[in-house]
Amino acid sequence: MKKWSQKALAGGLACLVLTSGTYAFAANSQPAASSKAASPASRNLIVLIGDGMGPAQISAARYYEQYRKNVTHLTLDPYYVGQATTFADRGEDGGTVVSGVVTDSASAGTAFATGHKTYNAGISVSNEDVSKPFASVIEAAEASGKATGLVTTARITHATPAVYASHVRNRDNEAAIASQYLESGVDVLFGGGKQFFVTKDEKGKRADKSLLPDFKAKGYSIVENTSSLKALPANTTKALGLFGNSHVAYTVDRNAEIPSLATMTSSALSILSKNKNGFVMMIEGGRIDHAGHANDLPSMVQEVLDFDAAFKTAIEFAKKDGNTSVVVTADHETGGLSLSRDNIYELNIDLWDKQKHSSESIASKLAEAKTPEEIRAIVKENTGFADLTDEEVASILKGDGSSYKQEGAYNAVISKRLLVGWSGHGHSAVDVGVWAYGPIASQVKGQIDNTQIARAAAAIVGVDLDKQSTALQKKNLYPKFKINRAGEVLYPATALAKALGASTAGGAATTKLVFGKTTLDIDKTGLTAKKNGQAAAYTVDFDNGTVYLPLKAFQDLTGKSLTWDALSERIVVK
Repeated sequence: MKKWSQKALAGGLACLVLTSGTYAFAANSQPAASSKAASPASRNLIVLIGDGMGPAQISAARYYEQYRKNVTHLTLDPYYVGQATTFADRGEDGGTVVSGVVTDSASAGTAFATGHKTYNAGISVSNEDVSKPFASVIEAAEASGKATGLVTTARITHATPAVYASHVRNRDNEAAIASQYLESGVDVLFGGGKQFFVTKDEKGKRADKSLLPDFKAKGYSIVENTSSLKALPANTTKALGLFGNSHVAYTVDRNAEIPSLATMTSSALSILSKNKNGFVMMIEGGRIDHAGHANDLPSMVQEVLDFDAAFKTAIEFAKKDGNTSVVVTADHETGGLSLSRDNIYELNIDLWDKQKHSSESIASKLAEAKTPEEIRAIVKENTGFADLTDEEVASILKGDGSSYKQEGAYNAVISKRLLVGWSGHGHSAVDVGVWAYGPIASQVKGQIDNTQIARAAAAIVGVDLDKQSTALQKKNLYPKFKINRAGEVLYPATALAKALGASTAGGAATTKLVFGKTTLDIDKTGLTAKKNGQAAAYTVDFDNGTVYLPLKAFQDLTGKSLTWDALSERIVVK
């Protein structure tokens, strides 16, 4: 998935005209389900997300099964009900305003988890200078007394799981996401990403402390391999599974002690189904996306099949249980995959399983290779291809000019032999499939927007997204901010004042903030402030048309207890 700068801004309007509510309404084939609590049609809900899994990814996996294993359909196929749009809100990327038509996983995930659009990189927060948190269906389910779980082959702190149980302005803040999981109450957390739970002394990335003792203190069993996962006691109700320091290994690179997505899913279902009130869980095939980014078709096909096996586990549970809805979709397509190329009406499917390991596993060897002989040996060992041309070897040595370098060039060579093409290493804006089983199926059929997934999910299990969002918004605000040379954190005056309930006024030279009987008058030219007419010793900054003030100014204005949570980059309101 595309990474975004820690300083990425929400920017601009809340949504682009092209991608406004008008467009979303037109894209729906039925009225949007209400987010209000209703009589539940299902006690349990399972959401499965194939990250990066566009139509071509599904077709490729099906062709592979048909032509290599004589299996005519994926497990998913009979449950297809329609397709979903994936666009995000308008935002900024490195200072450039972008339309949001091409989404990332953070904004797409926010949509299908909370029912709201946001900007690329935003994790379940609104698209404003002072963002508000949006509650997910899992947070609403947790508040209602249901068991909840997140399962992924990516880092558990990656964007798609993060949108269900955390809130940050930027998806890169994975240490904060891990900390918020501890607060969330989510019962099962399975995936990779151990590095964001432990300190640098423990080969992690946290600068503060290890979270593992805190999870244990809250009753979580911690497991790190298949053996310990399968050995969890029958009475386990909370579990944290960290099956990789970063992402869980690709299917083709796993050993027996790295669990498949289906194995993780089975264990999670066993734990969550103990709750008499039911459960809501999300299962992500996170590495479909990563293989798409790298343009590694053989690895991508195996990741789709790993996801399909997890779906089989979920659907078998749902059918046996009789009170479970299942919905499946993708956040976006990755790579712009085409199942043909060069005007050749053929696919070399007989070559799709020649690769022994992922391109990721040989990337460092390719980067270190200095001679054509080394390149030939690496490629032959991984694929059996012993006939590389001089041109192919030279292209791998040179790299493809992207961040994937020699790995990218290797995959370009392999893809040409497999007769598949890619538009690049990023996401595309094509619609993605929707599959469903149970009462939720009628609510997500046809042409829908991805926000409908969340609204339908909430209605099916009888939880209230709006009520839970209101509760969250009373506790935390997520402002843009800047840090001056003195190390003081400053916040946008007008936007934060409004978010805290103050009224604002002013012109080119002054800004007035009013809360009850308290008034702050700010001189933009002299960079001074007065509280109720008396000079106030606040730092005042005026940058690119925006006035910034320290938190103390807003505390004095509103009389509220406000503290800055530097890790999560949020203001805690009490």
